[in-house]
Amino acid sequence: MSLVVMFTVLIVLLVFGVPVAFSIGGSGIIYMLLSQPSFLLSLPQRIWSGTNSFIIIAMPLFMMAGELMNHSGLTRRLIDFSLLLVRPFKGGLGEVNVIASMIFGGITGSSVADTSAIGSILIPDMIEKGYPREFTTGVTVASSTMGMIIPPSIPMLMYAMVSGASVGKLFIAGVIPGILVGIFQLVYTFVVSKKRKYPQETEPMTKREVLHTAKEGSLAVLMPLLIIVTVSFGIATASESAGIALLYALILGFLVYRELKVKDVIQSLKKTAVMTASIMIIGGFTMVFTWALAIEQVPNAIATFLLTSSIPYWLVLILLDLLILLLGTFLDVVPCILLIAPIFLPVMRQLGMEELQFGMILVVGLAIGLVTPPVGMCLNVGAKISGMSIVKIFKAALPFLICNLLVLLLVTFVPSISLFLPSLL
Repeated sequence: MSLVVMFTVLIVLLVFGVPVAFSIGGSGIIYMLLSQPSFLLSLPQRIWSGTNSFIIIAMPLFMMAGELMNHSGLTRRLIDFSLLLVRPFKGGLGEVNVIASMIFGGITGSSVADTSAIGSILIPDMIEKGYPREFTTGVTVASSTMGMIIPPSIPMLMYAMVSGASVGKLFIAGVIPGILVGIFQLVYTFVVSKKRKYPQETEPMTKREVLHTAKEGSLAVLMPLLIIVTVSFGIATASESAGIALLYALILGFLVYRELKVKDVIQSLKKTAVMTASIMIIGGFTMVFTWALAIEQVPNAIATFLLTSSIPYWLVLILLDLLILLLGTFLDVVPCILLIAPIFLPVMRQLGMEELQFGMILVVGLAIGLVTPPVGMCLNVGAKISGMSIVKIFKAALPFLICNLLVLLLVTFVPSISLFLPSLL
C-alpha cells in the first residue's frame, strides 16, 4: 500500500509542475513516513550517497570544456568545416547541420547545448538562403540528439554512476549507434534536399581557404578523439580525461583561436555550477526513491514475473523500448536514467542482457524524448530560436526521429551494435 501511495504522489506532483527532484524526493519521504518513520534518520546519508561518486567529478569538467569551446568561436568553425565536407557531394546546409551536430555533440556531451549553439547560427542562415522554417528547425533539433549518444556523454556518466559500468566502455559503445543516427539522418536529408531542390553549397574555395578551414575545424575535432583514446585505453580515468579536455579547451580558446575572454570563463563557471547542482540534487533525491523500491524488492518481483511467465524475450525488449520512450516524453534524461536503471538493469541482467547494451538502449531511447512534446528540451530551445510552436517543430522533426527509432531497434535486437567495439578494444 505504501508503494502505491509513493507512486501516486510522484505522478500527482509531476502533473502539478513540481520540480522533478522534489517530486521524487517528496514521494520517497512519504513512503518512509507510512512504512517505517525510523528510516528518516538515515535520509541525509542516502541523499549524500546519491551524489558521492568519483565519476561525477567528470561531469562539470566536461560541461565546462563544452562551454569554453562554445565561447571560443568553435560553432562557426565547425559549421565551416562541415561545409567543406559536404561540398564534394554537392550537399547543402541541411547536411551541414547534421555533420556539425555530430561533431559538436562529441565536444559538449549535451544535446540541448548542441541545439542552442548550432541552431542559433544555422537556423537564421538556412531560412535566409530559402530553406523552409519547419525543415530548418526540424533537422536542427533532431540532429542534436546525437549529442548525448556520441562520446563524451553526460547521460552516460550518470548511467555509469548507478550501474557501475566502465565509463570508457560506455563511451566506445556509443560510437557506432551515434554514427548510425548521423548516417541515417544524412541520407534522409540528402534525399529530401534533392527532391525539393534546396540550395547546394557549390561556391568555389581557394586552396588557402580550404587549408585554413580544415586546420581550424580539425583542432576542434581532436577533442572528442582525445577523450575517447585516453579513457578507452586506460591512459586516464574519465575524470582525468575531462580535466585534459578542459585544459585543451582553455589552450585552444586563449592561445590558438584567441577569442576566449576572462569574462567568458566566469560566465561558463556560473552556468556549469548551476547545471551540476541541479543534476546532483536530482541524483540525491532519486537515491531515496530507489532505496524505497529496493526495500519493497520491486526489481526482484519484476524479474521473477518475467522469468516465470511465458512472455518471449523479444516482447520484453519491445516493452522496455516503449517504457523508455514513454518516460522520456514526460521526464528529462537524467531523472529517467536514475529511475529506470536501478529497477530494470538487474532484471535485464537476469534475462541475459549486458549492462553496456542496456545503457545504450537507455541513452538512444531517451535521446528521442528530447524532441517529443510536452517536455522535449531541444524542442523548447528550437522554438525560442525559430519562433515556431513545439508541435510544428515536432511534426517537422518526426521523419528524422524515425532514423533514431531505427537505431534504437538495432541497438535493442542486435547486441553487437553496442558491444563490438568495447569487446574489440
